[in-house]
Amino acid sequence: MLIQNLINTFWIILQIAIGYNLVLPILLLIGYLLVKSQQITNHYPTDSANEADYAIIVTAYEQTDLLSGVIASILQLNYNNYLVYIVADKCDVTNLHFEDERVIVLQPEEVLASNTRSHFYAINRFKRNHERLAIIDSDNLVDPNFLNELNRSFDQGFYAVQGLRDAKNLDTLYACLDAARDIYYHFYDGKVLFAMGSSATLAGSGMAFTTRLYKACLAHQDITGAGFDKILQKEIVNRGYRIAFAQGAIVNDEKTSKSDQLVNQRARWINTWFKYFSFGFGLVGKGLLKRNLNQLLFGLILLRPPLFIFLILGFFCMVINIFLNPFIAMIWLIGFMLFIAGFILSLVMNKTNPKIYKSLWGIPKFIFFQVLSLLKVRNANKHSIATKHFHDEKKAE
Repeated sequence: MLIQNLINTFWIILQIAIGYNLVLPILLLIGYLLVKSQQITNHYPTDSANEADYAIIVTAYEQTDLLSGVIASILQLNYNNYLVYIVADKCDVTNLHFEDERVIVLQPEEVLASNTRSHFYAINRFKRNHERLAIIDSDNLVDPNFLNELNRSFDQGFYAVQGLRDAKNLDTLYACLDAARDIYYHFYDGKVLFAMGSSATLAGSGMAFTTRLYKACLAHQDITGAGFDKILQKEIVNRGYRIAFAQGAIVNDEKTSKSDQLVNQRARWINTWFKYFSFGFGLVGKGLLKRNLNQLLFGLILLRPPLFIFLILGFFCMVINIFLNPFIAMIWLIGFMLFIAGFILSLVMNKTNPKIYKSLWGIPKFIFFQVLSLLKVRNANKHSIATKHFHDEKKAE
């Protein structure tokens, strides 16, 4: 009898742990709609009369094909006080020449194979003492007002800001579905979470920090493989700071366009979740003890599995309950309906490209390839530390 009770209790706890992820988006959305304004504490007063000095770090690993585009977009910024540092790790820089003196090309003597190593390689070679640094991927295109929009958040007192990564390409089914996923996460993990008094999650690029904070968080750590942004965001929130979300600070990001590209990329991302999700427990506990909404909500978000994992687990729970308890199965069905509603609302509230709506039929196929990526999770970071992009064979597979 005791064993049966323990099994029943475990089954209930397991379902709650999985199921709350289905209703969390709607709960966050309700909270977001109830919040009319957000009080901001001025941690870092700035002189808006003078342009803050930025270092824009562009990291490239093995590939340099897209660097000319990202640098061209950066040089069109409506801003003057910045320098661009290209860290060309394991790259052939023979034909990498830029006439503008604001662009500095750095080629490490040894392969770094790490985002943070590349960042600190640039930081240690700064031409001047930059007040802030922005991190851009080699496949990004930067909006002309990117730095100006970041300054809005910095001038309000924030030390860390995540911009909006918008899709640069919608040329295949996978690219459109990847873009839909990004819209969902930017809305709930960025705009909504920040408006509710917590922090936006970091996306790996299109983000900026005070140089002092970035160095304080990561200078003592040697991070290899994917996931430096997971460690960085934990360090920032753990210190009691909030990460602002700047929707107007836009970078156009290259979306995955091929199935093998998708599998390898998601394998690295899933690997980083399994590696770092436990950060959430510490932040939830600290948030409860200190009554800190920022840490509490952010910790809950870190504990959430990737979308396809909790959707699959939830589906199995619903099917099992059809035989064990049809009433609970109905609750699961309602949970799925609420999740779908929350997902669609995130697209509707962001004026989503019609191409993305037309691609939603391919979600099962998208999930299938992510399941395949689970097979590569253990050795994910050995395949590559960066996503390789392709500009031919643009037909949807």
